[in-house]
Amino acid sequence: MYRGFVKTSSTIIPVPKKSKITGLNDYRPVALTSVVMKSFEKLVLAYLKDITGPLLDPLQFAYRANRSVDDAVNIGLYFILQHLDRPGTYVRILFVDFSSAFNTIIPSLLHTKLNQLSVPSSICQWITSFLTDRQQLVRLGKFTSSSRTTNTGAPQGCVLSPLLFSLYTNDCTSKDPSVKLLKFADDTTVIGLIRDGDESAYRQEVKELAVWCSHNNLELNKLKTVEMIVDFRRNPPALSSLTIMDSTVATVEKFKFLGCFISQDLKWVTHIDSIVKKAQQRLYFLRQLKKFNLPQELLRQFYSAVIESVLCTSITVWFGSATKSDIRRLQRTVRTAERIIGAPLPTLQELYTSRVRKRAQKIILDPSHPSHPLFELLPSGQRYRAPNIRTTRRMNSFFPQAIHLMNS
Repeated sequence: MYRGFVKTSSTIIPVPKKSKITGLNDYRPVALTSVVMKSFEKLVLAYLKDITGPLLDPLQFAYRANRSVDDAVNIGLYFILQHLDRPGTYVRILFVDFSSAFNTIIPSLLHTKLNQLSVPSSICQWITSFLTDRQQLVRLGKFTSSSRTTNTGAPQGCVLSPLLFSLYTNDCTSKDPSVKLLKFADDTTVIGLIRDGDESAYRQEVKELAVWCSHNNLELNKLKTVEMIVDFRRNPPALSSLTIMDSTVATVEKFKFLGCFISQDLKWVTHIDSIVKKAQQRLYFLRQLKKFNLPQELLRQFYSAVIESVLCTSITVWFGSATKSDIRRLQRTVRTAERIIGAPLPTLQELYTSRVRKRAQKIILDPSHPSHPLFELLPSGQRYRAPNIRTTRRMNSFFPQAIHLMNS
């Protein structure tokens, strides 16, 4: 009776991940379930968050209050820049890609992991029942497939699935302090902080990650898993390639990490090029609205929602390190919008300062945030301790800038 109560059927809608489809992996299988089922999921979700919140890996940033993509990128850059401030150092960054991560969860394994996180057995049984013997079919346009029963995976599009995946991967962590393992849902990044050429800890952690994946039914996508090396030493030696399960990992000079284009020189030219291009394309629609004599206030609202939102995407991550030339390029887009609207608009410097200050305040008020210890009050209780910094690239990053603003 209990098991039958939580059973639900779902309709799978293939949603393209990219504009050009080359294979089935270019679709995301989104599950449509009943409103009643989603209501039950929300009740269980709230309960699970209360129980497991304090036990979650602090470096898992997805689906958590007061955690964002920007936080994940900023803390990753903090680890990298702090390490590179010391002589004789370099960093190896492994960007891990999983194949259909959500669809590979084994309910019995999840049940065990939930028990270890002190989730009551009744809730564990409910979740196991929810994930097993699921009836689903695929609908594409007017065509519908026959129904199939599945016992693996958490349906994408369901309320519970994101948190269940975070709990499933919660024990996937780094044991060595010189290797940081950042997670944002299924986006996993291994940061090896190498000193004196000793890569043994980094390579061991990568090896253990591959073993953990094999034990937990997660498959590494070897074609999309890549590595970047950040090395500012004067005469760096040639470094040996990284291998995972007898497969050599490709090395890249830049990578789109959680929406930000990271380059091995830690400059933001590629990322800003992308932002400027998107913003200028959207100016066309602002001009068209102006031609239809839309009121100035509505034009400002359109600019804020459609253009400014693009210009400010992850602005706390990159703006402080942007060159004067790049900032001028960005600001030209703002000035063009001002001429179209006929009213002044906030500068990007103003928006950056406001957002950095607001983000810092939220981190300071949240002792559970992994960045909270970086804001250390001096004995006076009036100012925050400024870090000892050697390089300009680190000085211009988020945390030193945030501490400076909070002290000013």
